[in-house]
Amino acid sequence: MGTLLKCYKPLFSIRFSSFPNSLRTLQLRTHPFNNLKRRNLIRRCFSSLNPPQPLINGKTFDQRDGNANPSPELWLHNTMSKKKEVFKPKVEGKVGMYVCGVTAYDLSHIGHARVYVTFDVLYRYLKHLGYEVCYVRNFTDVDDKIIARANELGEDPISLSKRYCDEFNQDMVHLHCLPPSVEPRVSDHMPQIIDMIKQIVYNGYAYKVEGDVFFLVEKFPDYGQLSGRKLEDNRAGERVAVDSRKRNPADFALWKSAKEGEPFWESPWGPGRPGWHIECSAMSAAYLGHSFDMHGGGMDLVFPHHENEIAQSCAACKHSNVSYWIHNGFVTVDSEKMSKSLGNFFTIRQVLDVYHPLALRLFLIGTHYRSPINYSDVLLESASERIFYIYQTLHDSENFLSQHDTGLQESIPPETLNVITKFHNDFLASMSDDLHTPVVLAALSDPLKTINDLLHTRKGKKQKMRIESVAALEKIIRNVLNVLGLMPSSYSKALQQLREMALKRAKLTEDQILEKIEERTEARKNKDYEKSDAIRKDLAVVGIALMDSPDGTSWRPAIPLPLQEQQQQVAATQKTA
Repeated sequence: MGTLLKCYKPLFSIRFSSFPNSLRTLQLRTHPFNNLKRRNLIRRCFSSLNPPQPLINGKTFDQRDGNANPSPELWLHNTMSKKKEVFKPKVEGKVGMYVCGVTAYDLSHIGHARVYVTFDVLYRYLKHLGYEVCYVRNFTDVDDKIIARANELGEDPISLSKRYCDEFNQDMVHLHCLPPSVEPRVSDHMPQIIDMIKQIVYNGYAYKVEGDVFFLVEKFPDYGQLSGRKLEDNRAGERVAVDSRKRNPADFALWKSAKEGEPFWESPWGPGRPGWHIECSAMSAAYLGHSFDMHGGGMDLVFPHHENEIAQSCAACKHSNVSYWIHNGFVTVDSEKMSKSLGNFFTIRQVLDVYHPLALRLFLIGTHYRSPINYSDVLLESASERIFYIYQTLHDSENFLSQHDTGLQESIPPETLNVITKFHNDFLASMSDDLHTPVVLAALSDPLKTINDLLHTRKGKKQKMRIESVAALEKIIRNVLNVLGLMPSSYSKALQQLREMALKRAKLTEDQILEKIEERTEARKNKDYEKSDAIRKDLAVVGIALMDSPDGTSWRPAIPLPLQEQQQQVAATQKTA
């Protein structure tokens, strides 16, 4: 038994080697193109990454302008220390990141979307900075909620969970979330989970009662270090299961004995299944080791899930350590957390039925990740309008450059270079300051305005090296959108999709809008300005804005007029408060 004292090692050989009696080969569940041999899994976790793309004309700012700042240090808010800290990886140039995934028993909601968009932005930015990242995000496919739902539907729990895992992955593709390096599932890791529980029992931190195994909280003096809760605060019934067999009401289940009609696995304590918390300790140790860089999830996981993870991981191996605990804020509805248990949630699918996925992503990163964000139509409409403006500007740039794609010079005017340099530095400074995405989105305004001035104003059209300026501006904006996960496969396709979504929300067809435009044009010819204004206003009410130009009248999606007025009222109230 003395050999059980060994700690886990990262699972970069496929075989799980933490304890001597773990001799079975680990089964991986990954994306189809990740079902690779051992050497490819290692390459997938820590592979050589391309350096950040040159920002303009094939050169970096360091090559072009000595005044540009180098990449600043990355600061992240650590829930453990309750403050921002400089990020220093355990292994130079490499990052191990574990993010708690969904319990797959239903379609995922906007609160889930916020978690995984947040950590996708972090993943992308770490890669942009040149780190090699092993990103592990699990699926919980064995759980009380899954079993209850499966019983309701008369379905096998594992099959039901697999179906919702697949649905979740579709949602992530729509939201432009990159696939993690590995996506382990609980049902594939029972040997590893059982071995970790055995180690915890052997070390004296757990006890068996009638086939169940409970963690002995009083044995772990640092319990509460992450959440700041005291042991006496953990009263039974308040996120702590009531069970008179426990030595302390705060003790939590590592293993649950089998009940009739439930899936089970054989163990030293009898047939059963794992408790909720142990799975992430076992799977993070399997792929990243007991000591790794980042562990993340929603703020609701701080207690009890992550608090319990720390306790059981340290009980299994005294060298267990996570450098940075990172948590995102809630999505709220009328100031209450959005959750399935409260029944006040909107699924990702429901929102994507009427809003473009990248409008939803922009909405989610438009608030700092640690702050709560209130779900509202006005904010989603605002995000839709903003993303349309961004893509329209870049689409206009693309069309312009396609007509002038030869003979570009190596330099650009100082005024344009100043705009680009400032935007580049603002991007790095804001992202390195705890992922301050709202500041980056606001900083987009200047380069976008500069492009529009160059393309559409009389003064801009006369500027020297106009083509080079537009090309350089479009490129840096595109690179930043890539890091934010907002870059579409095609500007024109995204614009068309945004228009279609706007028509759906307005309950109109494009033909109906074109008829209204013709009717309004005729009214203006007849100097019937009252009718002309009424048509414009009627369309504005449902979120369709008309734009007059020498070439005629066109339309674009906009925030519906009643919501604009609501925005103005809120702003006025806040100003006088």
